[in-house]
Amino acid sequence: MPVLVLREVAREAGIAPTSFYRHFKDVDELGLTMVDESGLMLRQLMRQARQRIAKGGSIIKTSVSTFMEFIGNNPNAFRLLLRERSGTSAAFRAAVAREIQHFIAELADYLEVENRMPRSFTEAQAEAMVTIVFSAGAEALDVDAEQRRKLEDRLVLQLRMIAKGAYYWYRREQERLAATLEKPEEQ
Repeated sequence: MPVLVLREVAREAGIAPTSFYRHFKDVDELGLTMVDESGLMLRQLMRQARQRIAKGGSIIKTSVSTFMEFIGNNPNAFRLLLRERSGTSAAFRAAVAREIQHFIAELADYLEVENRMPRSFTEAQAEAMVTIVFSAGAEALDVDAEQRRKLEDRLVLQLRMIAKGAYYWYRREQERLAATLEKPEEQ
């Protein structure tokens, strides 16, 4: 595979190479910036989705629709995240892992407030949800509009199942704890 250098990128972009060198020391730095920017774009869209949810609507359905819109409008940005998540560069893998952790943390924060559950539960729920959403995103890149709609429906169902499971698991743990506290001590 030929090595890509900033000079070639600049030529393809139609700008002077010195413009790139002022901002990036090499192609890797450019790529890491692209990973960061792609993740930031997606996080900002998801924050906007949560604002729409605050005005009424299903958190899961609105979030999935927003995510699928992002993939439809920015397929190469999402492909970059997917590709570099398991790529050969440790720096790129770490950058994508950091972006995914941002998604998980933001969702866990939201779930903690909305569901009044402890952080350990909301982090586990958020991690499961983000993992499934990213996987569905990869699938959504190569399907037509009808298949994408079906994928969205399936994804909404899967996320609702995770949410219900987390809720019932938490309730069960609370009931178990309450039963332990109510038991009189044996003498």
